[in-house]
Amino acid sequence: MPRWLSSTWEANWRSFQYFNLYRLVLAALFFLALIFPHDWTSRLSLTPSPFMFGVTGFYMLSTLAGLLFATYWQHRFNTQLSIQMMVDVGVVNSVMYLSGGVGNGLSVLLLVSLAAASLVGRGRLVLFYAALATLAILLTQIYGIAAKGFDESSIVQAGFISAGFFATAILARLLGQRVMANEELARRRGEALENQIRISQRVVERVQDGVLIVAQGGLVSHSNPVARAMLGLPGGEGPLELAVLAPTLAIALQAWEGGGRDEGLLFSGADGRDLQARFERTSSSDGEVLVFLDDVGRIKEQAQQLKLASLGRLTASIAHEIRNPLSAIGHAGELLREERRGDIQDRLLRILSENVTRLDRIVVDILELGRQSLPEPELLAVDEFCADFVERFVATESLPPGVVVLEASRLKLCFDRSHLHQVLWNLVSNALRHSSHGPGAVRIELCSAHHEGRVELHVIDDGPGVPESVREQIFEPFFTTHTQGTGLGLFIARELCANNGASLDLAASTGGAHFIVAGRNDQCL
Repeated sequence: MPRWLSSTWEANWRSFQYFNLYRLVLAALFFLALIFPHDWTSRLSLTPSPFMFGVTGFYMLSTLAGLLFATYWQHRFNTQLSIQMMVDVGVVNSVMYLSGGVGNGLSVLLLVSLAAASLVGRGRLVLFYAALATLAILLTQIYGIAAKGFDESSIVQAGFISAGFFATAILARLLGQRVMANEELARRRGEALENQIRISQRVVERVQDGVLIVAQGGLVSHSNPVARAMLGLPGGEGPLELAVLAPTLAIALQAWEGGGRDEGLLFSGADGRDLQARFERTSSSDGEVLVFLDDVGRIKEQAQQLKLASLGRLTASIAHEIRNPLSAIGHAGELLREERRGDIQDRLLRILSENVTRLDRIVVDILELGRQSLPEPELLAVDEFCADFVERFVATESLPPGVVVLEASRLKLCFDRSHLHQVLWNLVSNALRHSSHGPGAVRIELCSAHHEGRVELHVIDDGPGVPESVREQIFEPFFTTHTQGTGLGLFIARELCANNGASLDLAASTGGAHFIVAGRNDQCL
């Protein structure tokens, strides 16, 4: 037996039980043949006698004990097998001796026992069983020739039978090793396949894309949690009809199977998200099709994040390089302003100063974009905070009273203080830039949201509003409709809101622009 197979060999108790059951049936047949003799039993020379009944009874008891031990005390497999083989050799040789020697053909029973023991046994023990049976039959036949006058030529027959014992044991042992090797290989491959299936299932469950396995007939046999969430599939097991769950997807799959173009299908999922479906054939015999579902919004968001990351690194390095020469230009302009040479020079210096200020604001916004601090939210009395903000903003921008109006009730908002100040400054500055600058041109309103535990902060202006053509781009970085804007104010404001667990949206409005900041008013985490 190979070393690797010997180390993984396990006792085959079930086969050993069947072997003992066969021996018990054989003992019962011997006993019945003695009680009810017939012509076919007389040919075996099974003559009833007290000794024959004793041998047969002993054989029945030993086989019954062997069956019980193999069933209820599954220990020391080789010892139990060896004891049962010794019993077979002793009983069969005793019966052969009483029946006139090897000529009665009962030696075939030993061949069956040796074959069975070789199939369920292990190692060189099977050769020991063959040697034991050979030695027993030769000694029995020699003793019969000397004591009972058996035919002397029968010793040759006993030799042939002995050779058959070894041939049977060896061939059965080789067959047993082949069977054990195949079983071990099947077991290892089964374990490897099971492990691979578990890993594949875990990978499929963890991927961020939805995966469906559609069998013939449009039945969804398997799906991962992401796909079930996208399509609103039930979580129970069992095949589901794709045509009922997602009719658009089922029609596209049929068109693709009919030779349609292999292009992504865009459709809406159960929760309104835009999804893209891709189809791929498998090599399975059932002709199953893999359907991959991608969240288009998530793909765009990832692309945007990559774009912003690379753009942020580039602009931050450029901003650092620009700031020093920009400071030098501004300082030189201040020195030139001290030398009054006329109105033309004053106008040129004013243009220079305004553009230096604008460039400096762009650099500050870019640097702020790259080094946003982690939020430290606190539960703010947002009405008092907004009142203080309006007072500072009006003073800083030198605005007349009444241009920025606050309509607030006593509410709480969970937000980082400095972040909320920057969000309001960007929104109100943007609103003021597009407003009429008249009384009530910019309104800040506070109210409770429809969702429990949320507060809404509205910033509304009386300007022309945001055109429909640019509403989707209004929060993109570096997008601006004003010549003096940097295109970063709204983007930074939305990023700060997201970092504080809030949202910033552009509401539909028949008048000017209307922005809504929605945040929590419960205990800050």
